Amino acid sequence: MSAAPRKLLKGSTGDWEVVVGLEVHAQVRSKAKLFSGASAEYGAGPNENVSMVDAAMPGMLPVINKFCVEQAVRTGLGLNAKINLWSRFDRKNYFYPDLPQGYQISQYKDPIVGEGEIEVELDDGETITVGIERLHLEQDAGKSIHDLSPKESYVDLNRSGVALMEIVSKPDMRSAEEGAAYFSKLRTIVRYLGTCDGNMEEGSMRADVNVSVRRPGEPFGTRTETKNVNSIRYVKQVIEYEARRQIEVLESGGTIDQETRLFNVQTGETRTMRSKEDAHDYRYFPDPDLLPLELDPAWVEEIRKSLPELPDAKKRRFMEQYGLSLYDATVLAMDKDKAAYFEEAAKGRNGKLAANWVTVELFGALNKAGKDILESPVSPARLNALVGLIEDKTISGKIAKDVFALMFEGEETGDPAEIVEKRGLKQVTDTGAIEKIVDDIIAANPAQVEQVKAKPKTFGWFVGQVMKASGGKANPAAVNEILKKKLEIE
Repeated sequence: MSAAPRKLLKGSTGDWEVVVGLEVHAQVRSKAKLFSGASAEYGAGPNENVSMVDAAMPGMLPVINKFCVEQAVRTGLGLNAKINLWSRFDRKNYFYPDLPQGYQISQYKDPIVGEGEIEVELDDGETITVGIERLHLEQDAGKSIHDLSPKESYVDLNRSGVALMEIVSKPDMRSAEEGAAYFSKLRTIVRYLGTCDGNMEEGSMRADVNVSVRRPGEPFGTRTETKNVNSIRYVKQVIEYEARRQIEVLESGGTIDQETRLFNVQTGETRTMRSKEDAHDYRYFPDPDLLPLELDPAWVEEIRKSLPELPDAKKRRFMEQYGLSLYDATVLAMDKDKAAYFEEAAKGRNGKLAANWVTVELFGALNKAGKDILESPVSPARLNALVGLIEDKTISGKIAKDVFALMFEGEETGDPAEIVEKRGLKQVTDTGAIEKIVDDIIAANPAQVEQVKAKPKTFGWFVGQVMKASGGKANPAAVNEILKKKLEIE
């Protein structure tokens, strides 16, 4: 019996359920390619990173890169997946100009990683579990370039032979939001593990998006596969468009063809590329030049012990160690660089206060400036010092915002204590000085004094006036205490 659908789309003839699965190609973070010693570095000139093996010269034999195997095992462990101690490589046969061998070395029936699962957090706070079908290693093809000449196409083989991990999910997602969230979470995990840099704009991570629709409770419908989607936003757009397109086709009496489609980022639409091939079309057979991979269980265990703290574990620790809310812990833990920044900024400080300054003030300023966390003009050590000045009541939260703005803009030395000292921004804690300001304001505003006694809610007006008169330097707690005493308010 199938589980109740999580989300339905309304069609003109009733409800529909969307079924989504992703095949994610993640480039292995490695200096060399999967079967040759050629560089896998991005950004080289055309055909500069090409060995005889990559170019499929006669007599050239592939040699497996052990580090790429290790990276695949590490990723499988991070996905809570089964590591297959015996796996083998196959030849996937097809012809394309940028595939010089006429086949791709991949894995078919015996992949290096089997079933696993990951938890995916949605924007509404719900968590879903998405199953992993498999992870296999394969070599990338080259790149055909069609926009350099009106009459000719060019081939760049720099990517030929680069190691890829194809991570295939189960069809467990039921909306565009879930598909995008899964892709994002997968990217977070591989970046934490250091097995893929996740730079989608460089093609290091891209998804083939499988979408079908069905009536709730019915068997799966015919799916389409949209190739090479290279952003989280585009994954969401593809699912939304394909779901609506398929519903319209079915409701008008048509049928869905199993096919491969391409996504147009300008129009937000998909279009037919070719009819979908099945496994037998590729004529898979074991690669005769490569022995099966047999992994030592002790080696796999060593890799397991070397895994870093992953985002889900880090999120739980942030909540327990720093007392953060689920939302703040998730925002900080889901990005490796943001998590590292926060931990340094929070060292020895109130965790909640530090998290608030990182997620609200710092992230807000970075977003406005179009910078990421690694480009922050304010170092975590400097933010830690600023939080310390608030904690020991050297400055108020309001003054701290002014100091932070100066730090972010690169003015002064960037040291918050020096900025406070040089600009005379220390908080006034002398109760005698605050009392004098309070007395002056009460004496000058007899009408407001009578009003606050009749309506205590107007008390905030006096607080504002005192803070204004002190230039924001008066200690807020002292101001409140003295005002309540002078105005005889409980």
